[in-house]
Amino acid sequence: MQAQRTIKIGITMGDAAGIGPEVIAQVLCADHEPAVRLVVYGANQPLALAADRLGMRPRWARVDIDSPRAALPIDERVIVLDDCRDDVHALPPAPSRLGGLTSKRWVETAIEDALRSSDHPRHVDAIVTGPICKASWSAAGYRWAGHTELLATRTTARRHAMMFLSPSLRVVLATCHVPLMDIRNVLTIGKVFDAIDLGAAGCCQLGIDAPRVAVAGLNPHAGEGGLLGDEESRLIEPAITLARETGIDVTGPHPGDCVFHAAARGEFDLVVAMYHDQGLIPVKILHPRAAVNWTLGLPMIRTSCDHGTAFDIAGRGIADATSLRSALDTAIDLACGRSLRTLRKVTA
Repeated sequence: MQAQRTIKIGITMGDAAGIGPEVIAQVLCADHEPAVRLVVYGANQPLALAADRLGMRPRWARVDIDSPRAALPIDERVIVLDDCRDDVHALPPAPSRLGGLTSKRWVETAIEDALRSSDHPRHVDAIVTGPICKASWSAAGYRWAGHTELLATRTTARRHAMMFLSPSLRVVLATCHVPLMDIRNVLTIGKVFDAIDLGAAGCCQLGIDAPRVAVAGLNPHAGEGGLLGDEESRLIEPAITLARETGIDVTGPHPGDCVFHAAARGEFDLVVAMYHDQGLIPVKILHPRAAVNWTLGLPMIRTSCDHGTAFDIAGRGIADATSLRSALDTAIDLACGRSLRTLRKVTA
């Protein structure tokens, strides 16, 4: 019998002043599959402090990221690549330049390791990202709108899209982190088509044969035949036609206030939303703790929890780690090539 391949998953801490350390500590202290190894990119002290506050015993090995050992094969099942150059454990729960500098540095290191050859000791098969604070990145001088845009640039991905998996809804976004007033200037036929195409391919990767895709309109009542906007006829309908010509089972544009309910009832396998909140509000209303963000179109697997840094509750030991656990489980399943029928958490 062929031995099961060991899967290595990288987890980035996110902003150390947020709830990232405590939700990651909860995940690290849980049991994991024997063939899975976890590598955390961040600082050990905030993790150890979080575990202590939660009454948990740390179950990981610390490796100094700048030490020679960090470049060698490590047999420990859970390790923290400790970047202790900065005193992040003392950061107040608020946006900060230091929080931005460190959280981005940890993501960059994880990306580098994910892009290494599979036989390299530092290679990871997938990345799970902890929550960052965009204000912290801005304070540090970075202009990335978020993880998704940084990952797409670093991997030179020609196309990419955010897909959200939850127990009753799968949603992919035609635009990501774009101000609402700018959507009209950013949305194109190509962006809508890419979201349909990448989303359908993502569903197939999850094991859904011939996924049924519904595309939401941008305007109220999907434009009401042009009375409430022409984006449906000018941008969305041509993209749907192109997608149909490639063999995708896609319909729309559907009114945004109806299509998600229909999908949640099982009429569609995927909804393509035109902008961030249009897609995320129904997902988070229905599944506020179980949704997972999966970035499509990258040459690597990247998943993420669907929440932010939650500075208002950071350090209080009450943060819910369900979404991060779901993101980790999904990354493991995708790295193992498991189908939708065995994906956990998000399909429960």
